[in-house]
Amino acid sequence: MVKKYEGPENIVALLTKMCLKSELSSNGDDIKVNIPPTRHDVIHACDIYEDVAIAYGYNNIRRTLPKTNTIGQQFPLNKLSDFLRMSIAEAGFTEALTFALCSRDDLSTKLGIDLIEKVPAVHIENPKTLEFQVCRTTLIPGILKTITANKKMPLPIKIFEVADVVLKDPETEVGARNERRICAVNCNKTAGFEIVHGLLDKIMLLLEVPWSPKKTSIGYYLKAMDDPAYFPGRCAQVICNGSVIGKIGVLHPNVLAKFELTNPCSAVEINIHPFL
Repeated sequence: MVKKYEGPENIVALLTKMCLKSELSSNGDDIKVNIPPTRHDVIHACDIYEDVAIAYGYNNIRRTLPKTNTIGQQFPLNKLSDFLRMSIAEAGFTEALTFALCSRDDLSTKLGIDLIEKVPAVHIENPKTLEFQVCRTTLIPGILKTITANKKMPLPIKIFEVADVVLKDPETEVGARNERRICAVNCNKTAGFEIVHGLLDKIMLLLEVPWSPKKTSIGYYLKAMDDPAYFPGRCAQVICNGSVIGKIGVLHPNVLAKFELTNPCSAVEINIHPFL
């Protein structure tokens, strides 16, 4: 829109106002922009467009009606997330909203993994605090911290969260991607595996995914697995329509001790993208 009213030459001038050195290409249509090392916030072309709009002035951009009629609607992933939030809360769980950043220990040693390099986590360069060193790859540490902060509350403590984790993915443009997950933890005098298993069954019922007793590619079922964060023989993969979407099990006592918890806990964590 700015280019339509201003032209390429004036856009170059606007970028100069934002300390972005730029010049027109030989064809007169393209603009070459040099990003200085001091502008760490400029990552994509949309960041350059934003600087042009700031220099031009948002109030100076003319309002126009779209050429076609459009119907606004909620983003499908957020709509599904809100639906599941309400349903899990109705099952007696309390929602938590934890930080997307955590320490390296939260994702490695506290979860039974000896080296952080074994975790596909995105690291923060020059973190200001030890609590915000990496992007979380699982929602479990944040929920366990929440339970630790509320461990004086009456048992059982049932906490859940529906939020994004960040996973390394070399096939994406930025080398990482977000994944929306559900995680629920039950903390009581006994682990209460049946509580989180029942919650998983409730979620699948709401999503109209049938149980697969014969473990076929249609429906969901559990498959035993070993994970250092879970008690041996008390962990399983959640497999839905032939793909692994999460884990369920009883958390390892060593993991609970590192989060300063004394009562046993069971947890379930699944990816909800396949249900869109």
